[in-house]
Amino acid sequence: MSEQSPPVMIEAKGLCKYYNQFVAIKDVSFQIPKGQICAFLGPNGAGKTTTMRILTGFLAPSEGQAFIAGKDVHQDRLAAARTLGYLPESGPLYPDMTPKELLEFFGQARGISPATLQERIDAVVSQTALQLVLEKPIGKLSKGYRQRVGLAQALLHDPEVLIMDEPTSGLDPNQIRDFRTHIKQLARNKTVLLSTHILQEVEAVADRVVFISRGRLVFDGTPAALKEKGSLEESFYRLTRDEQVNPSPVEEEKNK
Repeated sequence: MSEQSPPVMIEAKGLCKYYNQFVAIKDVSFQIPKGQICAFLGPNGAGKTTTMRILTGFLAPSEGQAFIAGKDVHQDRLAAARTLGYLPESGPLYPDMTPKELLEFFGQARGISPATLQERIDAVVSQTALQLVLEKPIGKLSKGYRQRVGLAQALLHDPEVLIMDEPTSGLDPNQIRDFRTHIKQLARNKTVLLSTHILQEVEAVADRVVFISRGRLVFDGTPAALKEKGSLEESFYRLTRDEQVNPSPVEEEKNK
């Protein structure tokens, strides 16, 4: 008897986003099963953030569909949001609030009951090691601690799916190492999509790589498969170089 495949927790299905004649992404499709850490890789301006904003419901696609835990993000956004934790590159942190106040605010906004909210705050503070700065204004915290606060906010409602956009951007090497440790621990019972253009991130945490360049999906496979024709740096260059030779979605639209 064959083992049952894990359920798909994140799905992009033919996603396109147009801004007049500019094509930000075109026909982006992939599925991420439960329990996987997937690195969403690509150069700056490739369309990673656009794709993630569509997956999280912050942006409507021009074409295609996005699903979180089987819920259509744009047809049933509230149901999808209950399953999803999102850490954008510049998170919704209020500098005059303390981490404790911010977590209380977001918990109330999500409708978490007072008794459950205190339990969840205790849990995410422990997960992200915020004990020493819980009563300090967020504006006074280091970038590393602010990232931890953002991650705690994304985890507050204990989502099954976690989507993060460039979470280690601007962190020093020690902070990056700490953050990667948090991600590995979280992935024990969550599905993670991690947007990055940092190649070391891929080898450090990812089970799988989805590579996007100039708005199109150009690779979907394991980190080992990405390295088959050389190092990650060489593969990155090859995939982005090929996109310079082949017409991009933007150029194709202009030539129609």
